[in-house]
Amino acid sequence: MARNKYPEVTVEKILDAAQKLFLEKGYDNTTIQDIVDHLGGLSKGAVYHHFKSKEEIMDAVGDRMFANNNPFDKVRNRSDLNGLQKLQEAIRINQSDEARTSMTIQAIPLMRNPRLLVEMIESNRRILTPYYQELLEEGNADGSIRTEYAKEIAELIPLLTSLWLLPSVFPTDKEGMKHKFRFIGEMLEKMGVPLMDDSILALVEDFFEKLPDKK
Repeated sequence: MARNKYPEVTVEKILDAAQKLFLEKGYDNTTIQDIVDHLGGLSKGAVYHHFKSKEEIMDAVGDRMFANNNPFDKVRNRSDLNGLQKLQEAIRINQSDEARTSMTIQAIPLMRNPRLLVEMIESNRRILTPYYQELLEEGNADGSIRTEYAKEIAELIPLLTSLWLLPSVFPTDKEGMKHKFRFIGEMLEKMGVPLMDDSILALVEDFFEKLPDKK
């Protein structure tokens, strides 16, 4: 059989099929064979050539969904918003993306996998931290934010809002997660970054309510 000259096309087909199935059936109810059945003749071997596991496919689907609807890119060039408002709007856009939040909820149990957990932390550091730092520094420049710790806060926010809030890492219930998030908001405000307004708190608390109850 001829070698695939366009492996990126195969990857996109796999991610398209997986994303559709994860959103329709759920991650737990989707098998690798289900994905193969939606690939128009590609084999299971073609899937495993690019992805070692279903977990890895889910991770790649999440990364692609963020890249395709990057909330930071949507606010970066808006002249009607200051730095703080851009940060707040980016959070609102992210939390209002129902497909992404659905995928995030499905991915939470996967974070028990140490490799995926490390990859998430590294991805946050590499991708999210620079976006946060850019807007924090913009806020400092325009006066909407007043902090001496833009770099440190840019590193801290992704860690707290992902790793620390993960119930698979730090076990807690929905009310505990809400309490933690309010703590993050108060802490940031005391550090000169009044990020969490009522609309953001409402969106995030609604997200927590969608999480499945612990069995």
